[in-house]
Amino acid sequence: MNDEQLLRYSRHILLDEMGVDVQERLLGATALVVGAGGLGSPAGLYLAAAGIGRILLADDDAVDLTNLQRQILHRQDRVGQPKAESGRRSMLEINPGIEVEAIVRRLDGEALAAAVARADVVLDCCDNFATRQAVNRACVTLGRPLVSGAAIRFDGQVAVFDSRREDSPCYHCLFPEGQDVEEVRCATMGVFAPLTGIVGTVQAAEALKLAGGFGTPAVGRLMMLDARAMHWHDVKVPRDPECAVCASRPRPPR
Repeated sequence: MNDEQLLRYSRHILLDEMGVDVQERLLGATALVVGAGGLGSPAGLYLAAAGIGRILLADDDAVDLTNLQRQILHRQDRVGQPKAESGRRSMLEINPGIEVEAIVRRLDGEALAAAVARADVVLDCCDNFATRQAVNRACVTLGRPLVSGAAIRFDGQVAVFDSRREDSPCYHCLFPEGQDVEEVRCATMGVFAPLTGIVGTVQAAEALKLAGGFGTPAVGRLMMLDARAMHWHDVKVPRDPECAVCASRPRPPR
């Protein structure tokens, strides 16, 4: 690190659990953030501020006026612009010393696999089950840790999956495809603005621990928040030995 970086990240370096070595690992790491909306906004800003060296920000949507109540990556003068480009601009304003790549498309197929392969950690900040399942499959196949978040109304959740670990479940273990899951969207159900900030920030914290190799990532736990009462409820999630996604796949070396 140069002198400017030592000063910028000094409050991380002062932490016994982090120090120069961890900060250098963060600067050398790549994070993929899938979704530049309510969760991707705080997650992306904190990853940028904390010094993740390269961030891939993927979203195929454009900024809408209704987003601005909670999607803090964006500004009113960017309404109509691609969210990924708007997010890239905001993240570089926070920290011009990192790289941010805007991916203005919905990741799927080979493009998704290629993006996940480039990342050291993946953050699922999207809002639909099909994409969540596709991201999970790619992370299991390629051995990348995944931090998943969701927020609707006043209810939020965060879960961490790490297919490099023998005991780790995957997203499909928790929410198998084919289940009768009610898919709800902010556009029809509403969402409490600070809830997305809380959930997205927790996602960023977990991603930093995974990328930096410090602390104890919350692998195999489903953390649920009722923001009406500001009450967290934590549930352990076991690996499903019959899981159609992760049961038969060999675990990559850590």
